[in-house]
Amino acid sequence: MATSSTNPPLGPRYGLGRTTGNAPPTQPPFTTPAFPSTKNAQRLESERLERERKAREERERMEAAGQNSLAELSEEQREEISEAFNLFDLDKDGYIDYHELKVAMKALGFDLPKAEILGILQTHGVQAGAQQGGKAKQPVGQYQTPPRLLLSFQSFQTLMAQRILARDPQEEIIRAFELFDEGGKGKITLQDLTRVARELGEGLQHDELVAMIEEFDMDGDNAISREEFINICLG
Repeated sequence: MATSSTNPPLGPRYGLGRTTGNAPPTQPPFTTPAFPSTKNAQRLESERLERERKAREERERMEAAGQNSLAELSEEQREEISEAFNLFDLDKDGYIDYHELKVAMKALGFDLPKAEILGILQTHGVQAGAQQGGKAKQPVGQYQTPPRLLLSFQSFQTLMAQRILARDPQEEIIRAFELFDEGGKGKITLQDLTRVARELGEGLQHDELVAMIEEFDMDGDNAISREEFINICLG
């Protein structure tokens, strides 16, 4: 006859449910020490506000100096600045971006490297969208691209006025010479004078243009060299 026997519990035999006196005490879970994030955020915000204050003061100083410089320009020079800006302000909103600023300055005789153009925009520009009183929005969850900076007509006008006044007078003369000297020959010919007179709408006769060449041509080559042109302008 089968007899029933009670099997011993598995726990004690295999160490299940059994505690030993040598077991180390349970360690609390590792926690990251708290950083003074609030204090750091306040410091960073304070530094940001200080940078903005200094940038604002610098813009105001430059604009005040630029207004004084603008008053010293001739009417023709002021018109030249306005024409350069309007020519490249393609959407006619009163602002130009990096590429438009570069070509507008080049049209005025200032061919600046990329770093200087960016420096002008960072100091005197505004973020695209902010000029309309709003903020440019970035797509959620996408890479945050750097803000596009724009320069206003007023800032462009005052900055160009300062640069024009600081320019060497001889550089201005050379630039004028290059406008006459088509093709970079190094001299102004009768053909060049005729072309410029026609473009400006001057009703000068052929004999008058020949007389101009003869009067200022010191070396007898029937043209006005760069040096001769500079001497004419400097008197």
